[in-house]
Amino acid sequence: MQTHAELAAYSRRHFLRSCGLGFGALAASALPALTGRAGAGESSDSANPMTPKPPHHPAKAKSVIFLFMEGGPSHVDLFDPKPELTRQHGKPLPPSFGKVTTAMGVGGNLLLASKRKFTQYGQSGIPVSDWLPHTAKHVDDLAILRACHADGLNHVGSVCQMNTGSILAGRPSLGAWSLYGLGSINQNLPGFVVLTDGGDPLGAARNWGTGFMPATYQGTRFLPGKNPIVNLASPQEVTNRRQRDKLDLIRTLNTMHRVHREDDTILSARQNAYELAYRMQAAAPEAVDLSQEPERIQRAYGLDRKETAAYGRQCLLARRLVERGVRFVQIYCGAGSRWDAHGDLEGNHTRLCGASDQPTAALLADLKARGMLDDTLVIWGGEFGRTPMTEGKDGRDHNPWGFTMWMAGGGVKGGQIIGETDEFGLRGVSDRVHVHDLHATILHLMGLNHENLTFRHNGRDERPTENGGILIEKLLA
Repeated sequence: MQTHAELAAYSRRHFLRSCGLGFGALAASALPALTGRAGAGESSDSANPMTPKPPHHPAKAKSVIFLFMEGGPSHVDLFDPKPELTRQHGKPLPPSFGKVTTAMGVGGNLLLASKRKFTQYGQSGIPVSDWLPHTAKHVDDLAILRACHADGLNHVGSVCQMNTGSILAGRPSLGAWSLYGLGSINQNLPGFVVLTDGGDPLGAARNWGTGFMPATYQGTRFLPGKNPIVNLASPQEVTNRRQRDKLDLIRTLNTMHRVHREDDTILSARQNAYELAYRMQAAAPEAVDLSQEPERIQRAYGLDRKETAAYGRQCLLARRLVERGVRFVQIYCGAGSRWDAHGDLEGNHTRLCGASDQPTAALLADLKARGMLDDTLVIWGGEFGRTPMTEGKDGRDHNPWGFTMWMAGGGVKGGQIIGETDEFGLRGVSDRVHVHDLHATILHLMGLNHENLTFRHNGRDERPTENGGILIEKLLA
């Protein structure tokens, strides 16, 4: 007779398989096929959840590079010029706008004109600030979304939402959803990689985590600097055969341990990580070795200048990773919310635009020259924008009601502006785009229908856009 402890170790799945000749488990396993939706995180190759899976429809984008400007870049100083804001500088926000509750709640409601000069670029004639002269040369490839909006006022919740769709922690990240739905292209590199220019993003790993999905789909963070992967090489005395035998023994022990613990996804994720790390020892050193790039390419990304080197390295590394089949790369520029210009907007954005503009433009040019922009989706933006009213003397507060992001490549129709904010740039007034709409469109370009990409959790078919998400039709080429 089994003890209480032994009975407690049995999972519901094991119970269904064991009782009634296993007919309960047989019926349960058929449910995903009947619904025609993604199942509970299990790949067609149960031994390797990263096996490539067919998309829901033909994909435009094979890979995604998300350039995340953490802290909230000021759209009215970069991509959304407001002549009326200049004319009304120093005056109160008109009463017709109602009471505006900002994150800091200080500084009153006096309008603050932009000091930047805007110039029209390209055949599309899109205006861009003199803070971004390099990116401006690529406007004909950009679809600029001027009326984005989100739900949070603070950084932690808003960064979380831009990554996971929710201001509350606990949901899978967009990169994790893409791996869950499509698998990984290159089995010798992580399918989802996170890069920073130094510092930790607010919320840290939850921004690239898997929430309630199996942990194996989480992002892999590479470190800044010349050695992004630590302990990549084995000690000289550890032969390949010895390492392989060790991993085989660990797999055998873990398989025995999981017999009564099939729902323990953390153990499965760790085992998959061991195997990936073993394969990476052969593939990753070449992938992350930027010295292989010609000197002209390194200079184009700004690796020869102190102010651009950190972010430039991440952009060049991102190109090398997607070139080798990495599905989703996210780069944090200003990690730790350094774009957060509550004071000294001019100094803050001068530094960060100076650090990011040239490498961003180099990435677009490099992808295009290699024929990769057609199937690589590049996204630029932060968790929100900034208010047209001043905070204190020379800063701006958080603005989640109307801010700018842009996309390029991977099925995007460039050279256009989508959406409009009011005369001061406070709120979106036409073609508004919510975070869920952004996610739905990104997944669509990757070949995934956000409504059919589901994961069963607590009796509910969860999807990346929760109960929202509308495709941005104007953006599609």
